Amino acid sequence: MKHVKQDGSLPVLSAPLLRPPCTEPVQASRLCGICRSSAQVDGLRRCSQVVAESEAMQRLLARAGVVAPTEAPIVISGETGTGKEVVARLVHANSARQSRPFVAVNVAALPPELLESELFGHVKGAFTGAVSTTNGVLGDADGGTVLLDEIGEMPPRIQAKLLRFLQGGEARRVGETRARRLDVRVISATHRDLRALIAAQAFREDLYYRLNVVALAVPPLRERRPDVLPLARMFGQRLGVPALELSPRARRWLEGFAWPGNVRQLGSAVEHGIAFARGGAIDLDHLPAELTIERPAARAPGLLRPLADVEREHVRAVLAACHNNQAEAARILRIGRSTLWRKLATDR
Repeated sequence: MKHVKQDGSLPVLSAPLLRPPCTEPVQASRLCGICRSSAQVDGLRRCSQVVAESEAMQRLLARAGVVAPTEAPIVISGETGTGKEVVARLVHANSARQSRPFVAVNVAALPPELLESELFGHVKGAFTGAVSTTNGVLGDADGGTVLLDEIGEMPPRIQAKLLRFLQGGEARRVGETRARRLDVRVISATHRDLRALIAAQAFREDLYYRLNVVALAVPPLRERRPDVLPLARMFGQRLGVPALELSPRARRWLEGFAWPGNVRQLGSAVEHGIAFARGGAIDLDHLPAELTIERPAARAPGLLRPLADVEREHVRAVLAACHNNQAEAARILRIGRSTLWRKLATDR
């Protein structure tokens, strides 16, 4: 097995699908030197925790390999749980900045009044509770890469300040009178349609063009079915099961499931299956109920059901996969919140 070299660089890996579980921690400045990428793609000379057996992911990696060595800002789009941060880390690990920090922040996870300080930093005494001076995410990432996850949720006032930073390369901490120069490559990620947000006047068009120099779209798991079982095995490795066993019917079910929660939902399903299999092969009964509500027998002759019943079960499964987040479930189902509420009301 190849490990990180003494000079800090990562070796080119040409590896089989399975490796022993990774024990080397992922650091801010670089990716793990053990976890592999199964795809051999021109331009990607360092490994990442990426499974790319499908043509859709191969195309994505080929595009990422072209832009990774450049300084171009990137917007990575894709449904929730598809692995947008993993792609961002892959780009960073294959750039000239790979020995410098990679810092990620979820814009949607922070209240608007704290977001400016989190991104740009603040000086001591700038506001109540500012007991010390901080660098902020951009300052921490100086010389490296920052990932702005859920960029579509950024408030307009912070959008304007980010635009000024992208235009001039200078940022001012909250409470500071002078700006400081920072060298940061900005990668953004979103599950929302930024063009639609622009049309709704919720996102600045000039900021969009600054951020979206290169667009990378991560396909949903339902469009990359050859990746399902390799991903399941990768999650098994992470959980200490290097040789994950799946029964034939469990494999068929995993490959045929729609995965509304994408790779994140698959990881949860594998963890659930390992817990209930108790060291044996994972069978269909060991998987979460949200995956197996509609059994194959229900489609057999004599057991056909009304469309409304099947629809209700699917709505419940999607809602469970989204951890009861109704807004996210409605987005995946491509229906309005009010329609989702009506369907849930008739389900009671």
